[in-house]
Amino acid sequence: MDDTVSSRNRREPHAVEELIAEQRRRIREYVALRERQAGGPGTGEVPGQAATGLPPCEAKELFDAMPVPGLLIEPVLAADGTLDFLYAGQNAACRRYADTVAPAWESWSQPWPGLVRLFDLFPSMETSVVPRLLADAYRTGRPQGPASGEWFVHVPDGDVVRISNEVRAARCGGHLLLTWERGHRAALAWAAQRMARACWAEWNLSDSAVLGSYGLQQVLGLAAEAPVPGLPDLAAMTDPGDRGTLYEVLYDVILRGRSAECELTLTRVPARIVRFSAEPVRLQGGPVWGVRGVIMDITRGRCSQDRAQHAEQAAHSAQKRARGLADVAVALREAVVPRFANELAPLGLETAAVYCPDPDAAGVGGDWFKARALPSGRALLAIGDARGHGLEAVTLMAKLRYALAGLAYTDEPVEKLTAWLNHVACDDGLESTATAIVARFHPAQSLLRWVCAGHPQPVLVRGGSARLLQHPPSGPGLQLGVVPGESYTAAETTLSVGDVVLMYTDGLVERRGSDPDTDAARLLRVAERLARGGITPGRDGLERYGQSVVQDMAGAHQTDDATLLLVRRLPVPTPPPGGPER
Repeated sequence: MDDTVSSRNRREPHAVEELIAEQRRRIREYVALRERQAGGPGTGEVPGQAATGLPPCEAKELFDAMPVPGLLIEPVLAADGTLDFLYAGQNAACRRYADTVAPAWESWSQPWPGLVRLFDLFPSMETSVVPRLLADAYRTGRPQGPASGEWFVHVPDGDVVRISNEVRAARCGGHLLLTWERGHRAALAWAAQRMARACWAEWNLSDSAVLGSYGLQQVLGLAAEAPVPGLPDLAAMTDPGDRGTLYEVLYDVILRGRSAECELTLTRVPARIVRFSAEPVRLQGGPVWGVRGVIMDITRGRCSQDRAQHAEQAAHSAQKRARGLADVAVALREAVVPRFANELAPLGLETAAVYCPDPDAAGVGGDWFKARALPSGRALLAIGDARGHGLEAVTLMAKLRYALAGLAYTDEPVEKLTAWLNHVACDDGLESTATAIVARFHPAQSLLRWVCAGHPQPVLVRGGSARLLQHPPSGPGLQLGVVPGESYTAAETTLSVGDVVLMYTDGLVERRGSDPDTDAARLLRVAERLARGGITPGRDGLERYGQSVVQDMAGAHQTDDATLLLVRRLPVPTPPPGGPER
């Protein structure tokens, strides 16, 4: 980098002017050197001995020498002022064009067919832009076009050939000359630049001349009639923060003679971002004479990229927060879900629990259970499912579980305990709903009294068969947290030695699009099949049986957390202390 130009000065528009001025000095030195080597500058005069007159040239030979296809047209002015046009002939380039576009078309077989009405030969041309161009060229005497012209011709095999050209018309003595270039190249070039939002320009460093392409003003955000900006003008249009980058690119191109590119923010309203790619233009053996550049408007892509990056960052932040909440929820769940010992054995019960989280969930769910001995000599057994996933579900689950643990010491019936839990859930908010089974086991009567609050029915496995425990005649109660003041009714089940009661959350049985009765029937079949031959004695045997049930039921179709609480009646219960059973 040029050490004579400070980093701060490179951000000023005059830095580019100074760079160009220095290169212009080098160009002049190069030109002066070449002129001295050649014996002085040329005068532009033709030596006298060479002025011997022009050689004769036939009109047809001159016409055929034209590189573009052309038709010679004779205008005919009628008495009423209307114009008609006679086809007088075509040049060699026109015949080559015809051989390419419509080789089987016989009307092109004679190079000078004589005077034929043009629109008899090309009927569809009469409705194109050609008649207007010919008429304007005839009346004004000025060349017309280029303009996009389309017509068609029929060929002997029955096909129709589409002719699509860029057409010009001009006076040629008493005739008109109709020429064209195939394919609307100018229109296609403009369309391509417009669709790609790209343009090009070439800046001459020796005299500040600029040549720009179609659409350059549009890409740069200028008015359509604005002149093509020079390199200093481009620097002035550039955001000050990017002018140093533009200077470095021009330095590489002008002084180092190599291609370079950068992105620039143009301070227009609205601002736009362009990619500027430049290469040197030089004479062989001489200094860089000009700069050729391509400019592409990348504002839309950059804005889309920025939006995508912001969305990605927001998603990453949300994912990070979700992971943090999930970690908190997992830690809270680990704190509140018991890893209990077999403390109910003195009451004649053996318990085990299996928990299977939903692998696709954003966080842990609200499943919970409770199994503990009470001072009254009875056992509290409960399982529930708080609505939703994540920290909110775990928080509600903890509230209900701890509330039940405290309320159970009142020795009130399970109906009353469930009603109080409903009150706790209702006070927690509109979205704080949950389902639950709340039960108490009375060892003296071997009686299980249980209340259902919108929860799946427990399953009783007895003697190798499985069945659902029946609700009381009034049916199951509503979910917790739905209706304040809801009352609940208990059902009673007498347990025999060896009976196993399965209490579970709906994630164990429910499947998307499946009928609840079908899901329950499947659980009965699984529980019964796995109990054939008996369930191994001991808490470990009970837990292995529960794990087998969960594994068989959950599988690849699990859509929620699944929790299973197993309670087995032991052979020899310990007599309970205290008063009457309730």
